[in-house]
Amino acid sequence: MLTGYLGTTITQTMTYAAKEFGASTAQQGATLAAVRVGVLLSLVLVTISDRRGRKKLLLVCAVGGVAASVAGAASPGLIALGGTQTVARAFATALAVLIGVVSVEEMPAGGRAYAASVLAMTAALGAGMAVILLPVADLGTAAWRIVYVVPLFGLPFFIRLARRIPESRRFTRPHGRASLRGHRGRLALLASTSFFGLVFLAPVSQFQNEFLRSEHGFTAIQLTIFTLATNTPGGIGIVIGGRLADLRGRRMVGAVASVGGAILLAVGYQVSGAALWLAWMAGTVVAAATVPALGVYGAELFPTALRGRANGLITLAGVVGSSVGLILAGRLETHFGSFGPGMAILAVGPMIVATLVITRYPETAHVELEVLNPEDSLDGGAAAVPPPML
Repeated sequence: MLTGYLGTTITQTMTYAAKEFGASTAQQGATLAAVRVGVLLSLVLVTISDRRGRKKLLLVCAVGGVAASVAGAASPGLIALGGTQTVARAFATALAVLIGVVSVEEMPAGGRAYAASVLAMTAALGAGMAVILLPVADLGTAAWRIVYVVPLFGLPFFIRLARRIPESRRFTRPHGRASLRGHRGRLALLASTSFFGLVFLAPVSQFQNEFLRSEHGFTAIQLTIFTLATNTPGGIGIVIGGRLADLRGRRMVGAVASVGGAILLAVGYQVSGAALWLAWMAGTVVAAATVPALGVYGAELFPTALRGRANGLITLAGVVGSSVGLILAGRLETHFGSFGPGMAILAVGPMIVATLVITRYPETAHVELEVLNPEDSLDGGAAAVPPPML
């Protein structure tokens, strides 16, 4: 819930912050891209978790993310807001990665994708809370700042939860050493997928409110209704995608959802009226299936001693893709005078993802992590060479 909320606040409020600070669309895109530099701090945190354990870092990330969010409420300008959100997003990103890692390490082979779908639903609930609060932005020019303070009231609850979560059993049990040298192929493949997927998905979601407000005249309450109406059904895609990925396999579900979701969401930027609502709703449902189908690969394909670091690097690649997509989308909007053409061009990213998934990804459903990563079957022995990618 906390990761979903902290990861959504600047997305939902950017259009109102930009209005107060007099920032252009290109400046918004640059700020949203710059915020993602915080992934470097996320990488440090998740790498530490490979040596010190997951539990302690969960608490550090929860407290740090909330503190940085509250600081954002006092921002005097767009640069300061971007700075505080860089830190907040860093902690939130690390927290999300750690939660995913613990989930994969704890769940049985036949339930990892379904667990990912449940976690995605919970994160969506947190994001939905930020969306529900968005109408306060219409109360005044600076009222959007309220959204950044709200997590402070839930901090005691999150601290209590973090302290109660036990350490991952796969981390505490003996496991072999490992280095990235034998896993560079897997890392490059998953990093490429993350990059190309978010080149499209990041600007689609980050510029949604700006698109609806500037090109369709939506008010804050209308933005909230639209977001809830079109994103809530995405839960259907998450749950169905998770079950299909565990029962039928990850690859086909991930590839079909990547292509179908990209086409529908790109269409959503070209149409208006009822077609606008239907395209976004359908696109969200289809694209959501990629979350459990492809999201578990990062934790599944690396041994315990590398799992945090590898997923941090994959996240870094995704952040680079997000930044590239946001900058391109902002400049393309300025060039064409609307968001539609740029989003259609950027939709090539998920097409590349689908190609990689079909041609290069292994099938990991119902396979134990120790089979996928022979190092974890060793009791502290020398690093083993992982099985090759398909």
